[in-house]
Amino acid sequence: MSLSPREVFLRLVHGVASGNFHELPYLYGEVTDVRHPMATPESEPLTTRRALQEHFAVPPEARESLPKRRVTDVVVHETADPEVIVAEFAYEFTSPDDSTSKVPCIFVMRVRDGQIIESRDYIDSIRTYTARGDLDLLIASLRKGAS
Repeated sequence: MSLSPREVFLRLVHGVASGNFHELPYLYGEVTDVRHPMATPESEPLTTRRALQEHFAVPPEARESLPKRRVTDVVVHETADPEVIVAEFAYEFTSPDDSTSKVPCIFVMRVRDGQIIESRDYIDSIRTYTARGDLDLLIASLRKGAS
């Protein structure tokens, strides 16, 4: 029996939080449509599992420096379409000095036969860069895009 949309969503966000990036692409269909409408800088749609493998690829040396995060405030809304859920949640980041910050997110997902075939991931980019300590990277990418 395939996983429900709720179960797939929970595996995805907890997999991100725990750093199991190599497993995440297999939650998606071979052909999919994943978009990040609020991404800063803008990002292209991810339309294949291969593109998602590249999206989730984290070099081993970079894994060590990733801040700890956990999933909080999860609310999953069922819809009239049994394939579609709307999920509200936050990633709570813990910095090396043990301070925490929350990044609110909303995902609208279509899951068919236990795989994500469509998703709109609304994530606060500025809070994400700030929580990861990458604000300089965001600013540099914005300057590059403006030139």
